[in-house]
Amino acid sequence: MEERFAFLTEWYDPSAALLRRYQLLFYPKDGSVEMIDMKNQRTFLRRTRYEELKEEDLFIGSRVNVFSRQLSLIGYGDQYTASKMGSRKERTLAMIKPDAVTQIGDIIQMIYSKNLIVTKAKMTKLSWKQAADFYSEHQSKSFFNNLVQFVTSGPMVAMEVMGDEALSTWRKILGPTDSALALKDTPNSLRARFGTDGTKNAAHGSDSLASAARELEFFFPSATGSGPPSTAKCTDCTCCVIKPHAISEALTGKILTSISQAGFEISALQMFNLDRANAEEFLEIYKGVVDEYANLVSELCTGPCMVLEIRGAEAPRTFREFCGPADPELARHLRPATLRAQFGKNKVQNAVHCTDLPEDGVLEVQYFFKILDG
Repeated sequence: MEERFAFLTEWYDPSAALLRRYQLLFYPKDGSVEMIDMKNQRTFLRRTRYEELKEEDLFIGSRVNVFSRQLSLIGYGDQYTASKMGSRKERTLAMIKPDAVTQIGDIIQMIYSKNLIVTKAKMTKLSWKQAADFYSEHQSKSFFNNLVQFVTSGPMVAMEVMGDEALSTWRKILGPTDSALALKDTPNSLRARFGTDGTKNAAHGSDSLASAARELEFFFPSATGSGPPSTAKCTDCTCCVIKPHAISEALTGKILTSISQAGFEISALQMFNLDRANAEEFLEIYKGVVDEYANLVSELCTGPCMVLEIRGAEAPRTFREFCGPADPELARHLRPATLRAQFGKNKVQNAVHCTDLPEDGVLEVQYFFKILDG
């Protein structure tokens, strides 16, 4: 019998303002999909080849686009799928401490190199109370005050990392808690490369699945509220959006590293999952102006994107120059060192969106960090 995977999914229908449920069937042999309307128990989409959807995109909590419908995967559709695809999938917290935030690009590349993916991310600055709550289990330890003081000393980045045995894999990437020991025993580990000692050791990882669930809830609460606030200043800034195709191709780390190495300050960072209405609203300035508008909208809601606030007096102009022409082919001929020349594929999948008009820089940053995350 041909192998197939079944998932329960939800799709928000904006025209009816309803949440509709479907069973999504995926056939890995030929990459085809089928959809069943759960309410009416009838076929909604007959089995059709759909090359844009890959097996690695299918996990609980993921969002996938099937013929312009953004589906949230909320459960397994049968026991076979659950046992085959859910057994080793784990989520854990990866927290980049203030001493290593400037190395975020290299750290994300280390995560992807071990077949893990970043599903959520947010740059924030914790208050003393927030940090004390987060590290409450260490309250009686001698190092507690130093640890809280260090973690609150500057911006840090919290990430949800997902994959097979994510918890133990991330802890292997980290290396020993003491950076000096890490340097001696595991010289290629994260703490050996970017840490200084046992407190200023670049990053944190959950020590158990129970801790991971608690710590992820702290930064990315499932109920109302959005956790600790972002670090966005919304002044003297421009907006950069790392597009979904670049994230799925594991280019995020390389793009972030390129931006940092070019001397730009990343003052805020967060991952967003846009629905079509949000994408249309954000890109509205291009409607009727750019031929690719409809495709640009579709690309922006095919999966998670990473939004950056880039700060500096001349940031809108200089960062736009650094991104290069919208067409990567043209960029490779004229400006081969630009982001789109290095990481773009075509006019739609051109790696990054950047603010085109200097006066729109603050508005675009506010759209994500104040309106969508408000």
